[in-house]
Amino acid sequence: MDRVFVAGERVGVALTEPLGRAISGCLDYLAPEGGCGTGDFVEVPLGPRRMLGVIWGPGDGSFDAAKLRSVIRVLDARPMRAELRDFLTRAADYTLTPLPAMLRLATRTPGLGEPPGLRRVYRLAGPVPNRLTEARLRVIEALRAQGGAALTLGELCQAAGCSSSVVKGLVTAGVVAEDEAPRDLPFPDLDPAGSAALQGDQIAAAAALVEAMATGSYGTTLLKGVTGSGKTEVYLEAVAECLRRGRQALVLLPEIALTAEFLTRVEARFGARPAEWHSGITLSERRRVWKMVAEGQAQLVAGARSALFLPFQRLGLIVVDEEHDSSYKQEDGVLYSARDMAVLRARIAAAQVVLASATPSLETWVNAEQGRYRRLDLGARFGTAELPEMRTIDLRQQRLPANRWISEPLAQAVAGRRAAGEQSLLFLNRRGYAPVTVCRACGYQIGCDHCDARMVEHRFLKRLVCHQCGATKPMPETCPACGVEGRMAPVGPGVERLAEEVAERFPEANLAILSSDLFSSARALKAKIEEIAAGGAEIIIGTQIVAKGHNFPLLSLVGVIDADLGLQGSDLRAAERTFQLMRQVAGRAGRSGERRGLALLQTHQPEHPVIHAILGGAEDAFWRTEAAERQSAGAPPFGRMAGIILSGPDLGEVFAFGTELARHDTPLCRIGAVLFGPAPAPIARIRGRHRARMLINADKTAPIQSAITDWLAQLRPPPQLRVAVDIDPQSFL
Repeated sequence: MDRVFVAGERVGVALTEPLGRAISGCLDYLAPEGGCGTGDFVEVPLGPRRMLGVIWGPGDGSFDAAKLRSVIRVLDARPMRAELRDFLTRAADYTLTPLPAMLRLATRTPGLGEPPGLRRVYRLAGPVPNRLTEARLRVIEALRAQGGAALTLGELCQAAGCSSSVVKGLVTAGVVAEDEAPRDLPFPDLDPAGSAALQGDQIAAAAALVEAMATGSYGTTLLKGVTGSGKTEVYLEAVAECLRRGRQALVLLPEIALTAEFLTRVEARFGARPAEWHSGITLSERRRVWKMVAEGQAQLVAGARSALFLPFQRLGLIVVDEEHDSSYKQEDGVLYSARDMAVLRARIAAAQVVLASATPSLETWVNAEQGRYRRLDLGARFGTAELPEMRTIDLRQQRLPANRWISEPLAQAVAGRRAAGEQSLLFLNRRGYAPVTVCRACGYQIGCDHCDARMVEHRFLKRLVCHQCGATKPMPETCPACGVEGRMAPVGPGVERLAEEVAERFPEANLAILSSDLFSSARALKAKIEEIAAGGAEIIIGTQIVAKGHNFPLLSLVGVIDADLGLQGSDLRAAERTFQLMRQVAGRAGRSGERRGLALLQTHQPEHPVIHAILGGAEDAFWRTEAAERQSAGAPPFGRMAGIILSGPDLGEVFAFGTELARHDTPLCRIGAVLFGPAPAPIARIRGRHRARMLINADKTAPIQSAITDWLAQLRPPPQLRVAVDIDPQSFL
């Protein structure tokens, strides 16, 4: 219950910066002169520093009242709602994250407590002279086109194609007025009237989502539709109903590059663009989005996983597009699954959740099978488009020369598509030029100086790069181990090396490489994708970034260079992820409907059950088989898992502490949990820190968080040793 605190009353303040294990909750302060209320953003003293915090409630009274310090000031920001505070508290409890670290995710915006800023804008003022220069006339026409709305100097110069001196001259003449206006403006209203042109299963699915929105209560729906079936148009009908009811909507996207196409669709449907929230926006735009969301002046937000922590006033709908995508799991800092946290926040806010995917995660599929989630299916592509034909190329039957990875049947298919004026996509989920660089004289492989990982050659950058810590070094001419010159050789292909082979086979072809490391900004990547979609490349070479919902109308052929790549290793989700990735990337082909697409999978294991499932399209049968195997092993989603990652500069100290933890496992045994480890992590050193992993497996109903809390509280780790807890781990590296 929110309340007001008078000056001098004890209040509990949650800080926005983690301060170590000793301070994981709230600190007591005295309310300032003029008082404060629950949810207020405040500035408080902590030692010699001033820190940002939020009034979480009454103080707990454990600190000596005579030593309490007063809140410095209440910031000029809308108070944090009880719904968001409850979400942050429960998310922190679930993930075993200190509350300050979780709160920081909800306050990552510049100038949060600053008063509203002003900016200079320009509008028509006095009478327009009869005689004007051509440049001045363009300025007048640009302002008239705004219908009375004002423009900034930069916006006006861009619209009129003139210099700032032209505008300033009109101001001096009294024709244009220069005024000050609020810096952070509300986003344009979206018009939910009208409807999209839906067909078949889309009509029933959209009606079901609109009906769910009308309840005004919580619910989660799996929207499962084949690639190209029009899932976006369907869930935008739920967005429209949300807006009609005066509530805000959030659409989570797994990849920044997807936002360009999505924004275009939203503008076509609602007449204006939504707010964007991701790492590619400017700091000023980040401040604007945060404040307008808090004021209820941003009806729809499209963003990355961190958008879940925005201060919505009337949240009514969360869409998790491509909900199976592994990028929704944050793997550093605060470890959380955006998909799972979306369900939690919606439950607290009495909002609806739509989990959209052609290849849902096994966890979501099981929840739908067991009736926890509603399931809606779109079984056909929109319009006249058909699903692509899928075939394998058995690499055991192909006599590929050394350092060549494109088989003759795949090369012939690419040539045929080029002749028809269509695009081909060659998919290889390896960035860079070559994953390993080895000395042919002594066998030495170049590794990272700070990690137990081989460095990847990036020939475009002329550097070796560690994909774990980001360290780089120049490509050596001589072997660092034996000193022999001219014997360093790349082993295995990356997309850059594949591009060399394509250029040799098709010297006249226009090539494009889509790999996240080749673009300096999200804007540059989005521009490249738009160029390709407009026909700017005949052959596209890409990593998994191309599998994330992009629509290339001219693309009719997908060639998977190594379909076996994801099946290697002991990851319990290897089969699931390979199935999802292959089906998703194959789904890029033939979406326009003018010609049926073709997907060719190069493999050494055409008889593998996962490859059979990919070709056969019996998706529910595949999920049932996977579910049965997981259930027999007590693995998620039929059991609980938690990963414990120990890291430190001293290898012996890391394993000694892990061994001590294993000896004190009584709190875990009480709930029937099984503890494995410590064991060296698959990547045993990152950024100079040695790593060991422990794994806890427990029954699905076991109170695993409280047991882990009690277990870890028994021992205090050495000063340089870090203990990270990963509830529901997705990665085991």
